[in-house]
Amino acid sequence: MRRLVIETSGAECSVALIEDGEIVAERHKRVGRGHAERLIPWIAALPGGGRADEVLVGCGPGSFTGVRIAIAAARGLGLGWGVPVHGMSSLALVAAGYHADDLTVAVEGGHGEIFVQDFAGQPLHEAGPLRSLTPEAAAGLYENRIVIGSGAERLVAARGFGEAVSGEGRAANACLLPDALTSLAPRPVYGRGADARPMA
Repeated sequence: MRRLVIETSGAECSVALIEDGEIVAERHKRVGRGHAERLIPWIAALPGGGRADEVLVGCGPGSFTGVRIAIAAARGLGLGWGVPVHGMSSLALVAAGYHADDLTVAVEGGHGEIFVQDFAGQPLHEAGPLRSLTPEAAAGLYENRIVIGSGAERLVAARGFGEAVSGEGRAANACLLPDALTSLAPRPVYGRGADARPMA
């Protein structure tokens, strides 16, 4: 089975074609902004125009815009190709890139907060709930020595111990995720409540 993987929830724009657990092709770059302009051309440049039997998309948490871009593209391709679309946690994808029995993923979440979650292996699985917290609030809750992701340095600095690893959400790392972590509904995982509030 061939799977197209899409991940744009962070600063990286990342796509990959994976067939039977092997990476066929990938494109990955830290872009910061401009995911929407790059994503579809990058997919089209993959072998066979990126055509796959299934689409797997990073659902967040992360950038509000990035998450929605990826999910909209995945749903559109799934509809056009007549193939299923599944979701994955973008934090699990970051965790998959680092081999450790216990680790914490911390990625920038805006408003001075980080999205934080514990993972354990093997096979990789969620070892605690997803939270959006300031590094200071997270410091007393997360004790794993290894912290990986764009917010790792802030968490390690706040608690005064551990190893911060600069991990990324690389689409090709989806081949390292167990099935249990690739079966979310293709809907955004925001990690916290909406910034906008209804008018009184």
